[in-house]
Amino acid sequence: MLKNKEQIESTKIELEIEVPEPDVDTALGKAYHKVVKDVNLPGFRKGKVPRRILESRFGPEILHEEALEILVPPAYEEAIREGDVDPVGNPEFELVQMEKGKPLLFKAKVEVIPEVELGEYRGLEAEKEEVEIDDLQVDHHLYMLREQNARLVPKEDGEVKDGDLVSIDFQGFVDGEPFEGGEAENHQLEIGSKSFIPGFEEQLIGAGVDEEREVNVKFPDNYRKDDIAGKDAVFKVKVKQIKEKQLPELNDEFIQEISEFETIDEMKTDLKEKLLKNAEEQSKNKLEESLIEQVAAASTVEPPQTLVERQIDRLIGDLENYLRYQGMELDQFLQLSGKTREELREDRREEAEERTKANLVLDAIAKKEGFTVEDSELDEKIKEIADSYNDETDRIRDILEKQGRIPVMKEELRIRQVIDLMVEEASITMVKKEDKEAEEKKEAEEKQDETEKGNAVQESDE
Repeated sequence: MLKNKEQIESTKIELEIEVPEPDVDTALGKAYHKVVKDVNLPGFRKGKVPRRILESRFGPEILHEEALEILVPPAYEEAIREGDVDPVGNPEFELVQMEKGKPLLFKAKVEVIPEVELGEYRGLEAEKEEVEIDDLQVDHHLYMLREQNARLVPKEDGEVKDGDLVSIDFQGFVDGEPFEGGEAENHQLEIGSKSFIPGFEEQLIGAGVDEEREVNVKFPDNYRKDDIAGKDAVFKVKVKQIKEKQLPELNDEFIQEISEFETIDEMKTDLKEKLLKNAEEQSKNKLEESLIEQVAAASTVEPPQTLVERQIDRLIGDLENYLRYQGMELDQFLQLSGKTREELREDRREEAEERTKANLVLDAIAKKEGFTVEDSELDEKIKEIADSYNDETDRIRDILEKQGRIPVMKEELRIRQVIDLMVEEASITMVKKEDKEAEEKKEAEEKQDETEKGNAVQESDE
């Protein structure tokens, strides 16, 4: 049972827990029957050593580990319930007393959900971008479709220009000496992709097939190889082949080849509807993010480090998924960026702390408002997912249950109620996108000016 609960840090408590003597004796008995099975002593059959002799020979402590495994977990869970404690990590246990004929005493230190001092979350002021899709945006997407379906045609004559794909042989030199990894044959490079060292691609523009050029560049200071980082280099390059993009003509025949539509007009109508839907979703998301940022900034809470570390794990996981989609592994990304995993985690820490604080604030609002999620709401959400995949609801539910996603979904639905409340109660001003972008640019410039002035003052003081 719980004897005492003490706040030892802003996000950590210490519980003093006692287990009655009869329960301890019972657990020691169970521990004896388990431990003795593996004990061999002269004069006794294996597993038949009497308890008093076992404890006399090896000490009573031989049974303590097994007994603690029996006693501690349920005693800790009961203390958590008695103390109305909401732990966020694994506890640190400290044994105080473990003796035959006496109650078990131990302490448990654990991080907990901290108290949140909520700021105002009703009647907030926010701006929402007006959504408008014009013909230029539709035409741009049609152009991108042509880009995606472009053919690469070899140039027999002519020169390298921006957007061409070139096949090159090259060898790099630093201080007049070739360096490891600085040589390749038939390397494919898209001019303008900025996938090479800054300045490399631009110096190939105007070259013809079989032309040789010397390209002078400087490696970035943070280049992944320390021995050449920040150094000047010369690359001897030979252009082997030039391919230029040929875009398909935008007509009904092209539209029929790449889509289910028959005419350009049908495709344009569909594109405009999709672009409008996406723009409306983005506008809605920005509004909600603005409200969440406001209430988080106005609230006071210290995020537990356990939750921050979990949030960093999620951010790194999101990055890994994005990189895999781009055909790259995290280790490759780290090598290119010149960072370690620990440095990458530290880079994400500030964002993780902000997200964790926002999540704690939203949870506190949900508790204050008494928001809960009914089974019918969960059923509706699962059906919505099933319909989007054209699948059976029961099968999707089974998959979600096996993945352990059901509690997560319930929490997401609960927090959605909080966000909907904040939007409903907010005072929202509609603004044009270009006006909002101009305002944000001005604010960023003013912030930059303030930073530069502060740095200048600091330097003058020094």
